[in-house]
Amino acid sequence: MSGTAGAHPATGARLTTGTAPATGTNGPRRGPLATLNPLAKLAAPLPAMLVVVFSRDMLLPLAFIVLPLLVLLLGARLPGRVVAALLVGTPLAAAVLGVSFGVWVDPAGLSGPATATVLFSIGGWSFTLAAYLVGFTTGLRILAILMLSLMAGMTSAGPEFVRAMVQNLRVPYRIGYTALAALRFVPRFGHELEIIRAAHRVRGTVRGRGPIAATRRALGTAVPLLASAIRHAERVALAMDARAFGAHATRTERVQSPWRRRDTLFVAGFVSVSAVIAWLTWGR
Repeated sequence: MSGTAGAHPATGARLTTGTAPATGTNGPRRGPLATLNPLAKLAAPLPAMLVVVFSRDMLLPLAFIVLPLLVLLLGARLPGRVVAALLVGTPLAAAVLGVSFGVWVDPAGLSGPATATVLFSIGGWSFTLAAYLVGFTTGLRILAILMLSLMAGMTSAGPEFVRAMVQNLRVPYRIGYTALAALRFVPRFGHELEIIRAAHRVRGTVRGRGPIAATRRALGTAVPLLASAIRHAERVALAMDARAFGAHATRTERVQSPWRRRDTLFVAGFVSVSAVIAWLTWGR
């Protein structure tokens, strides 16, 4: 990594400002989408999300499911199992959501020839094709918003979003990196929980079945997990104090996350395509 070295004006410590990639992750990059600024991938689909929220037809959210799916397939080198999950799981989820939301539709508010088509009946209640179509459309809107958000979620990590917000949106680093440290507690807790459960199994303290035994096991892991969390929090606090976290208004960044021309072009292009899709499909 190339860069220039200097001294901190307050502490005199040697600082190095590098020209690392914007994402800063170790290992090879995964497609052109991963090289974009995380904020660009977050800002580009926002207008489309708003349009989907206020839509009432089926074609518009369906188009905004296909668009981010194509962007992900062409711009991100996703594993085969992820691609299969997106291509197979999305229509299955839409079909299931159509039934789940259609059950809650008031039959009195439905009209049209589809109300005469009964898909199945339970006692005196009938589930019609019209109710299913209403629920299916609602499920498509939810899936469209989810697919639009996956463009940023599947190609950027949490630390990249924090760095981009601190450097580009001028979010105070005290807030950004503190929130990042708190988020990293979650996988740490999962690891500690597995260790505690393994220790209980070795000691033979997980015997019994049923809800009472499960409750006893859960209570048995609460105290050691709390003690481990306190120890980890103390270590994190000491590490942040040793690095003078919060002592100055700004801090140097090891990894830069600049807003480049390609980020502006991506946002403008995606918003333009979204506007054309909304104009062609709204109310159809």
